[in-house]
Amino acid sequence: MSRIEFRDVGVSVPVWGERGRQQHKQLLGGITAELTERRVAIIGANGSGKSTLLRLLNGLVGASSGQVLVDGLDPAREAKAVRQKVGFIFTDPLSQLVMSTPADDLELSLRKRIKDRRARRKRAVQILQQRGLGHVADQSIYDLSGGERQLVSMATVLAVEPGIVVADEPTTLLDLRNRILVAEALMGLEQQLVVATHDLELAARADRALVIDAGRCVFDGAPDEAIEHYRHLMGAPATRAGL
Repeated sequence: MSRIEFRDVGVSVPVWGERGRQQHKQLLGGITAELTERRVAIIGANGSGKSTLLRLLNGLVGASSGQVLVDGLDPAREAKAVRQKVGFIFTDPLSQLVMSTPADDLELSLRKRIKDRRARRKRAVQILQQRGLGHVADQSIYDLSGGERQLVSMATVLAVEPGIVVADEPTTLLDLRNRILVAEALMGLEQQLVVATHDLELAARADRALVIDAGRCVFDGAPDEAIEHYRHLMGAPATRAGL
């Protein structure tokens, strides 16, 4: 597994206060953790800082203080090298799928690896078939279900063979059937997975879970204990299963 390190990481952004004075809002503070497990879940309320934490891993957001390392590489300074290691799946697949069909999107991902157009097309369709999506290869992205879009989005990320897959609430916009499909696909990945999620059933299947609240890591440990901590934090009743 890869080694992800957060060393006393903080993220703040400029905001405008009273009388037009620029101030700073802290999104994350004091995050220290070393992640080497195969499956890591990040849970917390909306606005807690989960997405900001994930975006640090491939340089979409830079740390204002402290340091982030992915296998010894700093995403802020070595973004190109890190992005070859880290694939990012967004909450809304339409933020990621930019071509008209799944096959076209896969071809776009493969463009740097496979120069020959026919070979690239063949490989794109092959990847979709391997993931049970061959039947939608030439359909419009807008004709697909939410689950199919998310699975295609995942396929475009996996096409470049990253060692780490980072997924930002990948099941949030899905109905139950598609949520299950996407969750099973995520859990079946060979790659190391770091997933931010409100789906506590998905989080329970991780090897480790972090609870983020108001920009701080308030719990780091076993998923069932993390879920109980989060439920208590949110004022929800405890359950034996932690769900």
